[in-house]
Amino acid sequence: MADSEKKNPKTIKKYANRRLYNTSTSKYVTLDDLSVMVKAGDEFVVVDAKSGDDITRSVLTQIIFEEEAKGENLLPVAFLRQLIQFYGDSLQSVVPNYLEASMDAFSSNQERMREYVDGSAGRNIFPFNQWEDMGRQNLAMFERAFQMFTPRDTSEPQPRDNTAASGPGGDDKLDDLKSQIEKLRRQLDEMSR
Repeated sequence: MADSEKKNPKTIKKYANRRLYNTSTSKYVTLDDLSVMVKAGDEFVVVDAKSGDDITRSVLTQIIFEEEAKGENLLPVAFLRQLIQFYGDSLQSVVPNYLEASMDAFSSNQERMREYVDGSAGRNIFPFNQWEDMGRQNLAMFERAFQMFTPRDTSEPQPRDNTAASGPGGDDKLDDLKSQIEKLRRQLDEMSR
């Protein structure tokens, strides 16, 4: 992709009649056309034609909804439930960066994953141990990121193990997060079997 395209993404205008107009090609486009553009790596922003508001996020979400409705199920129900649970949670601001970093890591390794899948075709094996390792690395990255956001009382020495007794205050949230992380670890273990 050209650097100029990253700096100056294509503009798609969405009109009140729900039609989408690609200003760079002077043509109306559909959500399917935008999906093809995303898959091709084309950068674009979608703006409301009347207000000028950036509505790219909602249009991309609509593309995902349409794909899921077609039966192209990519997002597991458990993941969707977990994602919904983070709305309004104190960790809501951390989740987008974590998901973006996870998807970047997944994308950077996708060719290697394709080779594993293609190499295992016709064999009755599970070649995804590397995915489990990557998932564990992502969880470790999330734990490190969480620790950066957790205030520490430096007046007392910190316990070295994670089994220390909970103290007063926000430790309940920490315990809840640890429980959620452990749940994710168990899910990864189940996926690797």
